[in-house]
Amino acid sequence: MLRSCFGSCFGGGDGDGLLWHMDLKQHATGEYSVAVVQANSLLEDQGQVLTTPSATYVGVYDGHGGPQASQFINNNLFPQLQKLALEEGGLSEDVIRKAFDDVEEGFFCLVKRSWLDQPRIASAGSCCLVGAISKDKLYVANVGDSRAVLGRRVEAGEAGDSATVLAERLSIDHNVGVEEIRKEVEALHPDDPYIVVYTRGVWRIKGIIQVSRSIGDVYLKKPEFSRDPLFIQYGYPIPLKRPVLSAEPSILIRKIRPEDLFLIFASDGLWEQLSDEEAVDIVLKNPRTGIAKRLVRAALEGAAEKKEMRYEDITRLEKGERRHIHDDITVIVMYLDHPGRSINAGSNIVKGTNIPLDIYSLNSGHQGENTSYVSP
Repeated sequence: MLRSCFGSCFGGGDGDGLLWHMDLKQHATGEYSVAVVQANSLLEDQGQVLTTPSATYVGVYDGHGGPQASQFINNNLFPQLQKLALEEGGLSEDVIRKAFDDVEEGFFCLVKRSWLDQPRIASAGSCCLVGAISKDKLYVANVGDSRAVLGRRVEAGEAGDSATVLAERLSIDHNVGVEEIRKEVEALHPDDPYIVVYTRGVWRIKGIIQVSRSIGDVYLKKPEFSRDPLFIQYGYPIPLKRPVLSAEPSILIRKIRPEDLFLIFASDGLWEQLSDEEAVDIVLKNPRTGIAKRLVRAALEGAAEKKEMRYEDITRLEKGERRHIHDDITVIVMYLDHPGRSINAGSNIVKGTNIPLDIYSLNSGHQGENTSYVSP
């Protein structure tokens, strides 16, 4: 159902064969815009928006080590959230935590089933950022370092200057490049002086991964996988006594207020190039139509400048090559036009948008292999 909206409601690539966008579409309490650009040989980002009579859901899933984990989340998290919310009488912190746990366990089961044929699937993982708007409440949950930022109107002088809109971060970056997160990981592993090391220009857990929480990454959560000869043939054995990553989400719940204007949900590929304030300023000062694409374009221009290139130079690079310049980038902008009042109130219509599984194949006219995973 969610993949049925390709065609006239989606924009083209704007001259970039690895860029896909949907300019503007309606959700239950406003409008939204989506864009994604592919840098990896296989698109590892996934993202989706789902509007139901009871809630609007937003998801950004930044995969690593392959696309399997982000695709699994894309296929399973929203159905599980809806199922649990129905059983429990609505969304809640407990419902969200249970849904994350179920998806984590479901992916673990997939890894066990696929292990002999695809041992590398044990190293696939994904950040997971979810937003949900239900009645007058906003829920934001995440593992990893994708980020949600709110554009909030303020009275002149509240920000200490003439600013009229502030950028308010709603999620936590679970990345050991952040000192607070690094200390949190070190405190959980006091007997391991090498739990976090500085290598290849950044801090990494066991010298491997920057994020401290994720879905998947079974080889860093189940020591028996990292020691198995089947896995070791693709890398080095990792001496683990216990899991070094978790799938426990950070969750924020707040009431949506009249001064809340819009939300930006994006993978870290955007935030590596733009600050929260820069992204909010771009959304505030530009037309709604194509706003997510505009944010992606700004990030690409920033990445090009760092490499002393032009944006047009990046668009000529093939997928895979572009990963040396920038990451996959997914952006979803949600405008909050009717807080507390659903446009579709009383309707049973369910609408949604999923980004393509692969931008290159889509724009080449070949959708490629769309693997679907279903929880056991």
